[in-house]
Amino acid sequence: MNQAVAADPLLSTDFIKEMDKQMRAIDSYGNYDGWPVEKVLAPYVVTKEQRRAMPIIGDPDEILLARIKAFYNAISSLIEKECGLMASPVVNLNHEGFGRVLITVGKLVVMDKTLRDVHRYGYESLSKMKDEGDKLLSVALEIIGKYPEVAGM
Repeated sequence: MNQAVAADPLLSTDFIKEMDKQMRAIDSYGNYDGWPVEKVLAPYVVTKEQRRAMPIIGDPDEILLARIKAFYNAISSLIEKECGLMASPVVNLNHEGFGRVLITVGKLVVMDKTLRDVHRYGYESLSKMKDEGDKLLSVALEIIGKYPEVAGM
């Protein structure tokens, strides 16, 4: 573990570790080898100024779609880690960047999120991304706890 990771407690959280793992998993050419966590996750940070500079019209590229899928894969992985049941994310987006994400556990839908303007996808900071991930994880685990017989099917 490098000094920056040891110094910043955010980078040692389960969510950030899982995001790092998911991003490195989609890096089939090894471009991220040797990169620190902050650099691997940097594309998720989009400031208000950067967001304003992005064109309103634009189709999301495959790299952006892979990042979105990695985010929801991380949440699914953490659901599995917490409750021991397989969680499956389903990301359905049209070419204009609108769509929906579902995460199912058994026959139970534990997360349903509508996505819009994904070509502007990002968070103000890694901390905000972690907060969003933790919130989605918490709600999903609450739903699983409420309907364990449906989740366990």
